[in-house]
Parts: sequence; C-alpha cells; structure tokens
Amino acid sequence: MINELVFLIKLLAGLTLTLIAFRLGKEWLFALVAVYVVLANIFVTKQIILLGMAATGGNAVYGCVFFATDLLSEHHSKKDAKKAVMIGFFASLILLIMSQLIIVFAPSSEDFVQDGMKTIFTFIPRIIAASMAAYLISQFHDIWAFHFWKKRTKGKYLWLRNNLSTYVSQLIDSIVFVTLAFAGVFSWSVIWQIIITTYLLKIIVAIIDTPFIYLSYVIIPGTRRPTETA
Repeated sequence: MINELVFLIKLLAGLTLTLIAFRLGKEWLFALVAVYVVLANIFVTKQIILLGMAATGGNAVYGCVFFATDLLSEHHSKKDAKKAVMIGFFASLILLIMSQLIIVFAPSSEDFVQDGMKTIFTFIPRIIAASMAAYLISQFHDIWAFHFWKKRTKGKYLWLRNNLSTYVSQLIDSIVFVTLAFAGVFSWSVIWQIIITTYLLKIIVAIIDTPFIYLSYVIIPGTRRPTETA
C-alpha cells in the first residue's frame, strides 16, 4: 500500500499547490503548468505498480495540469487556458532540446551522474514526442469540452463540466501517449494494461480534484460559486 499512499499524498500536494498558484494569479498558474509538464515528462519514465497494475510515475502531476487549465477556463477565459497549454508545450520542447545536449558533454573524472542522466534522458525524446502529441490533442479537447458543458448547463453543475471534460480528454491522452511512447518497447498486453491503469488513475484524480475546484471560489474574495441545482 506504500505506493498508493505516496500517490495520494503527491496528488493532494499537487492540487493544493495549484490552488495556491491560482490564488496568487493566473501568471503563477502558467508557470505551474510548465513545471508540471516538465516533471510529468521525467516522472513518466518510472514504472510502478498501483492498485495491483502497471502504471507510470507521472499520473498525479499530469492530472494537476488538467486541474490548472480547468481553473483558468472557469475563472479567466478559454484564451488563458489555451495559453497555458502552449506554455506547457514550449516547456516540453525546451526539455527535449536541453536534455539531449546535457548528455553530450564529456563528464569529468569526478562526475557521478552521467550514467543516471543517460538512462533517463536517452529515452526522453520518444517520451516527449508522444507526450507533446497527446498533450496538445487532449488539452485542447478538455478546454473545448469544459466550455461546451458550461454553455449547455448555463453555468450550473460545475462538478459535471469539470469531470466530463476531463474523463474524455484523459482517455484520449492515455491512448495516444502510451501507444506512441511504448509501442515496441513493451508487449501490447502491458501497453493496454498501462492505458487502462493510467486512465483509471486519471479518473480518480478528476474525482478528487472536484472539491478543490469548488474551493477555488472560497479562496478568492468576491467570487461566487455557480448556482447548483443538482
């Protein structure tokens, strides 16, 4: 159960930090998205077992990216949410370029991290390419779906648009990313297990982050929670 406990602690810490960034202003959310995207691209290289199934280490952090863009969609605008997505995309591009250059340096005799860096960053190009494709497709769908459901429900049912937009977007993300990142590396049975597990974990993240998006109306003075008639 240690992995499950660490996952929960990591998720709650990520969501809390996202709310703190939201409280400080949308520019802080922009920065946080960039940091989370970079961390998710690195953490995803670690394979773990959660709930008895194969998973990756980036799920909790990556789920917080969707929470951040939902906050921007809810409290600011679709344009701001899309801007955050592009900032995250650019951060991935920076990681891709810089990570490949750092391992080209000839290490000194006192260096002790070259092998570790090569282990992580040699696999990074494929991971980031898969991540960038999945990220753009799923995030732009999430923003579109969030505003679609907000319009259809006339601004009511915050929990509904928060979850429905994320459920479909995360399914798209899981299928695109895992297929592009791990096809030929793992067997298809393992790939499908990772897709199912990561998607289930992302659904758990979406459920857990719902109270946090309601808290966003509490921590900003003068904001008013949408009327809920559910």
